[in-house]
Amino acid sequence: MDIPFEYVFPAIRGIQAGREYYISMCPLRLIPKLFSFDDEEIPPEMRAQRTLNKSRVPEIAQYILNNPQNYIFSAITASINARIVFEPVGLGVESQKIGRLRVPMDARFIINDGQHRRAAFELALKENPELGYETIAVVFFLDIGLERSQQMFTDLNRYAAHPDPSLNILYDHRDKKAILARSVVKQVKVFRSLTHTERSNLPTRSGKLFTLSSIYNATLAFLTNYKNVELEQQIELATRYWEAVSGYIPDWEQVLQRKVSAGEMRQDYVHSHAIALAGLGGAGATLISVYPETWEEHLGGLQTIDWLRSNPDWEGRIMFSGRISKARTCVSFMTAYIKKRLELPLTGEEERLETSRIRQDKLDNDRYKSR
Repeated sequence: MDIPFEYVFPAIRGIQAGREYYISMCPLRLIPKLFSFDDEEIPPEMRAQRTLNKSRVPEIAQYILNNPQNYIFSAITASINARIVFEPVGLGVESQKIGRLRVPMDARFIINDGQHRRAAFELALKENPELGYETIAVVFFLDIGLERSQQMFTDLNRYAAHPDPSLNILYDHRDKKAILARSVVKQVKVFRSLTHTERSNLPTRSGKLFTLSSIYNATLAFLTNYKNVELEQQIELATRYWEAVSGYIPDWEQVLQRKVSAGEMRQDYVHSHAIALAGLGGAGATLISVYPETWEEHLGGLQTIDWLRSNPDWEGRIMFSGRISKARTCVSFMTAYIKKRLELPLTGEEERLETSRIRQDKLDNDRYKSR
């Protein structure tokens, strides 16, 4: 009689929705060999998984290689299309949940969740084979056909939610840009008290003016020409800039002193919204480039800006039908608008945007007069 060749996994047996499943640990070197995902050329209705987004794989692999001491991943979920045998280690109630999972070597493993992790491990192992001795958790389900596998994919991703960008920045202690943003918020007085660090969209009744993600993006725009300087220097320069800017926007101080509510300020003015901060960051980058030593002396033009939402200058630039837009073009409009008030040179793109807007304003005025 032929002795079948098989894989033997240490496993814990569980029950979910009346079906058995198994949790095991698998060496990383075996992940690319064991697990496959469907061919991209197969029609979507015949696959149990989305196609691989190849652009994501190098980024994930680099994350593994750059953080060999502290990378972390959740379990891979896979289906086994074969007859398997689970051998418990004992006869007791708890002992029957722990044992060995025997899987024939000709079994087909299909990833239901984790195909990008699998591909990233394969890529990372080529550069650092030592990773192959580490392990990742794997959840095994018994495959009962294409329809069930497709449903598993849908169910596994149905309630998946990406963390809010602000919360990602708050909790990321590896990314220097996140550390920069948190440091600036701590050191700039109005940011320290008025920044929501968990949400990127403020509730109507929130007592905060800013979001951590908007300060993060605006600060990176401000430091676009200082990417290669030491982190402490970046923090110092950004803190100086935002403290100086806040001195020319007294409304922020009004909210800090609780003379006006944050909700009322956000409702009536645009200066605390993400697009305004992005514009201030972009204009600041040009300011310190043109006046590296005396840039603080040239911020007075901010006082000439009418930040009220009702300012007709905003419509068609950063607002449409009364709603603020976060589109890239609108950020360019805002940056150009602030730069003009600070008497700073515009880029070619900003000049074209301003020219087109001036023409549109003229057309709108002509139409209004002809009524």
